Amino acid sequence: MTTAFWCVLVAGLLPIFSVTLAKASVKGYDNKNPRPWLARLEGWQQRANAAQANGWEAFALFSTAVIIANLTHAPQAKVDTLALVFVAARLVYIGLYIANLGVLRSLAWTVGLVCTLTIFVAGG
Repeated sequence: MTTAFWCVLVAGLLPIFSVTLAKASVKGYDNKNPRPWLARLEGWQQRANAAQANGWEAFALFSTAVIIANLTHAPQAKVDTLALVFVAARLVYIGLYIANLGVLRSLAWTVGLVCTLTIFVAGG
């Protein structure tokens, strides 16, 4: 299995990591009604939950790009490197989101998006 495919797995787990931070840091988590409970969070816990939502959004395009790159026989070393940078950018993004550093967070988001788009067209 390629490094990029392993990165798809990690990228798919990152939103779960983000929401786990939000859930574990506040007492009284309501597993019967988790979405309304999460919607009432404030501060960094709310931002961790928002990072979860954005993580799922980013995952869809990233995972598709990796699959398309594989199908089009894109240079594997390039795809692997870009996938690793994507995962690193998403980890930084989560930390910056939780820390409420919006401009830097947007920069990390942009790095991830550029990696995804580059992977997408790498086989062309």
